Amino acid sequence: MTARGPLRLTPEAQARFTHPPGYAPRSPVTTDCTACGACCAAPDIHALHKPLGVPCTHLGPDQGCGHLCAIYATRPGVCRSYQPDWVCGEVAPLPTLDARTRRFLEIYGLQHLP
Repeated sequence: MTARGPLRLTPEAQARFTHPPGYAPRSPVTTDCTACGACCAAPDIHALHKPLGVPCTHLGPDQGCGHLCAIYATRPGVCRSYQPDWVCGEVAPLPTLDARTRRFLEIYGLQHLP
């Protein structure tokens, strides 16, 4: 097994993971999707008629490997173009999809779920 060197990001990718003032710095390990499900639950996804704060109907339950999308190969462009950023490092460690969704909405100043 060969040793892997340090993670090298392009300046553009590095900028996506730069935390804003008031947020703790996050590990560069969060540059990959963790399948936490927050991006499939928190934002509204017009192409799928999915409202804000409601998990997508195509989002499967976490079975130990994260939440997986049932239509991943044919997902809409808005989902296809989503790229992990510093928010993923902020929400992914939270213990439940509900907690991750609430934190995601809070970060963006969107309404809280009841």
